[in-house]
Amino acid sequence: MKLAAILLTTAMLPTTVLASSTSCQSDKYHQYIDASLSWYQSLVELTVAKDEKLKEVGDWFLEGRKHHFELNREAVDWYLENDKEKLDLNQPIESWLQLSQQDVKALSEQDTELGRIAKLSFDDRQSKPHPKNYELRSAFAELLTHPVEIEKPLTEYNDKMNKIAEISCK
Repeated sequence: MKLAAILLTTAMLPTTVLASSTSCQSDKYHQYIDASLSWYQSLVELTVAKDEKLKEVGDWFLEGRKHHFELNREAVDWYLENDKEKLDLNQPIESWLQLSQQDVKALSEQDTELGRIAKLSFDDRQSKPHPKNYELRSAFAELLTHPVEIEKPLTEYNDKMNKIAEISCK
């Protein structure tokens, strides 16, 4: 009886390790998404604080970033569980997901939760840019040339990314 229990435990070990690894990788990627969204939120807030006229385009930009990152979050989870072909987990975390524009289009045509999220992101990519998009991007560029003005959110982002990089999923 003890031998049967040992054999059963041993047989289940690879599945447990794989599930643990998948869960760890998912959590690690979710932390990356959260850190990225937080960084973009801070960047928009700082930009709008300098120029209130950019609030509408800033909100538009953030909505697009959310769609993009939520697609990535959902896609990584799906591919971790179902088909790691579109993942390169040996790359830095921001390069894990290997989706082409055609992949996103194909996903957007599926009648699934992932498909719904992919459609939001795909539609963003196909839509006409906001009329003040260039003005917003120029304001970002100007802000980024003044490290003191972005020091706090940039340090927070870099600290989060360093902690994420230290996570080792076995």
